[in-house]
Amino acid sequence: MICLPAPCECYLQNNGLKRRVFQRTVRDIIPFKMLQIGDEVVYFSALFLLVVLGTRSATGASLLTAFLYVFMVMFRFPPVPADQAGRVLRPGAPSGGVLVVAHRGGSHDAPENTLAAIREASRNGATGVELDLSFTAEGVPVLMHDETVDRTTNGSGPVSKLQLAQLKRLDAAARHRLRDKYSGEKVPTLQEAVEESIREQLTIFFNVKGQPDKAASVLHEMYKKFPVLYNSSIVSSFEPKVIYKMRQTDPNVVTALIHRPWRLSRFTDGAPRSLSISGQVWTGVLDILLDWAHHHILWKLCGVSAILMQKDYISLDYVQYWAERGVEVVGWTVNTAVEKDFYQNMLKIGYLTDSLLEDFDPQY
Repeated sequence: MICLPAPCECYLQNNGLKRRVFQRTVRDIIPFKMLQIGDEVVYFSALFLLVVLGTRSATGASLLTAFLYVFMVMFRFPPVPADQAGRVLRPGAPSGGVLVVAHRGGSHDAPENTLAAIREASRNGATGVELDLSFTAEGVPVLMHDETVDRTTNGSGPVSKLQLAQLKRLDAAARHRLRDKYSGEKVPTLQEAVEESIREQLTIFFNVKGQPDKAASVLHEMYKKFPVLYNSSIVSSFEPKVIYKMRQTDPNVVTALIHRPWRLSRFTDGAPRSLSISGQVWTGVLDILLDWAHHHILWKLCGVSAILMQKDYISLDYVQYWAERGVEVVGWTVNTAVEKDFYQNMLKIGYLTDSLLEDFDPQY
């Protein structure tokens, strides 16, 4: 499954109004049915042929293919039971029965990654909240999306260089559009956020960006302290090694891979990360390989129950592709009424949103 950006327009008729929904689908590049031949025999046969063509050695190709096959069989994790994953990803949600997750707690409606955001999301009808995990200088897990506190607080500097006491003195609402309403809101610890989410009966999406060993250890302790999390939370990350370490530490945790095609070569607004042509070509090749790996190897190796995909690359065929593999698709970040209607009534899958109250320009 290689998701290449090729926007097309489709028009939905709803109460006499034409609604335009932008989708990017793999069918613009490769016939989708060709990619649905999802058995491992095809994958490993293709790998064998590629290695033979590259090395001219049938023996070497056979050994490498056999090694990779044995590795997959021995070291991959089975997904958690479907009924457990269903309780997390399909918890009898409102809005047509799909999961509506407040992205960073609902960053448009309240200061992101704060207790106020969690409470506001609950009041506004969210089914769940997405929370970003970070660590202070002494290793205390806290909520913060960026590596630094500059964008969201009245402080400055890397989170990893600040003590918890220093973080607690910052105003987490200082740069929010509703800062007057939420003035003085603090940066919460992970445990404070978990306790608040449990009180509000919200599903938690833990977003982990790195430090797989530390994150897995901290989250494992959180799951032991609050067993309800096994049926009401999911650990997600762009980094497969984070998810693999989490499953290795606690195989009973529901997990998800986050993916955005072209993430290595382009920023979220489409601008190239590298200024050189060679750099763009090289990272583009890596992006294609990573995209293929996510859809054919990494999800199975980690035993994930869901994939969180950037909204512009999701279609009905894409949802069906993963449904046939027992994996749920969740879209991000869905911020307009048209998009939400499409997810709820056409795709019928969960999504992350920055606001449960307002319709505003799409975010990447």
